[in-house]
Amino acid sequence: MHLRFPAALLLLTLLSPVSADFSFAPLPSSAWSEMTSAADVLNTRPFRLPAGFNQRILSDETGLDIYRGNDWTDMQSLNETGMDAGRYLYRTHEVRRLNNRLRDGREGGAVSVVDLVSGQATLFATRDDWEAIDGLLWTPWNSLLVTEEQKHDSSPDPHYPDAARGLVYELFPEQENPGQLAQAVARPLLGSLTHEGIEYDDQGNIYVIDEDDKGSIYRFVPDHSGDLESGRLFVLRVANGAQTGPAAWVALQLDRKSFDARSAARSKGATAFCRPEDLERIETTLYAALTCEEGDGAVLSIRLDTETPIVGYFVKPGRNVARENALLRRTGFRHPDNLADGPDGRLWISEDNMPGDIWVADPDRDGDGYSDGVELFASLRDEGGEPSGIYFGGTPPRLFVSIQHSSTGNDKTLVIEKDQPQNKRQSGN
Repeated sequence: MHLRFPAALLLLTLLSPVSADFSFAPLPSSAWSEMTSAADVLNTRPFRLPAGFNQRILSDETGLDIYRGNDWTDMQSLNETGMDAGRYLYRTHEVRRLNNRLRDGREGGAVSVVDLVSGQATLFATRDDWEAIDGLLWTPWNSLLVTEEQKHDSSPDPHYPDAARGLVYELFPEQENPGQLAQAVARPLLGSLTHEGIEYDDQGNIYVIDEDDKGSIYRFVPDHSGDLESGRLFVLRVANGAQTGPAAWVALQLDRKSFDARSAARSKGATAFCRPEDLERIETTLYAALTCEEGDGAVLSIRLDTETPIVGYFVKPGRNVARENALLRRTGFRHPDNLADGPDGRLWISEDNMPGDIWVADPDRDGDGYSDGVELFASLRDEGGEPSGIYFGGTPPRLFVSIQHSSTGNDKTLVIEKDQPQNKRQSGN
């Protein structure tokens, strides 16, 4: 199924300032009783949503089927600047090289692109040595940064055969046709890690994580903003061996063969968190999803606007949101995975969990470091699937979200938006 819009109308709405109106009445519970593998449900209304919202498939495997198994559609981002800004939605596919092949027989991770004007989805980039391509970021200098969630060197980059784990790659779309790839370049100075989340700040610094049970959070400071060929990698270290509180960015010395940032970070006493995954910056605060921190997981906040970074838990089960109890089917927050900056400045959070919920966290207005309120927006009915790659664009605002490893075998990307007078179908629950 494909979604098509008139070209002029689509680009006008995508390039317009994003409206702050994405208000909703929170769901009272997760979709415990609605979990299913039925294709007629999951290919039309996979999410339980608040009243007044609709969902529709933008692209799925009936239109572009890259792999012989599930396509593991994961992170996504629009081309936010440059020519045809807002027209192309790029998506990573988190496929392991050794257990899934492309339809044409090749191995390797992939990036796809959906042309939001024509509705066509195509393969944008793939390489035999890419494995578990996951994180994705559109940069202000009109490139894409994609990351490998690679845990070992089973498929090394031929230019960096001794890299310890995954690398970050910079993809440059063709200037005259952003739907086509011009060049892909490895950026090893951002560290060889089990990568996922990636983010930048207004100074052009790049932030990455190490998705490990004792993973850390890193900051790359380029010598020249927009040029990732040279610079220095730093790691976050909270004072006094704590998980939260005052911190510092500690410079690392990378081995120029392995680029092993994990070993370099541990030699400097870097703070270890339980499976950092995604990163999202809202104004001067960087947020990190910690999937298994203290068991249920948490969302970390890092203040970037102070001389000394201040680290705290922003969302924490049992503190400002309920804990989930699957045996009792009690709705709660568990295993945060992907993050997005919402149209009203709130932080949106999707879970690596079943049912996979999407939560929304209010800012901290009372100054205690915690979100003032965390509400349930959506819950996935897919008994085998996971919501991933949440991302906002357009006005009225649209939430793009993918479902990977669906129990139907049909991974997909959806658009969720508020009902308009002419668009009432598939609304609510």
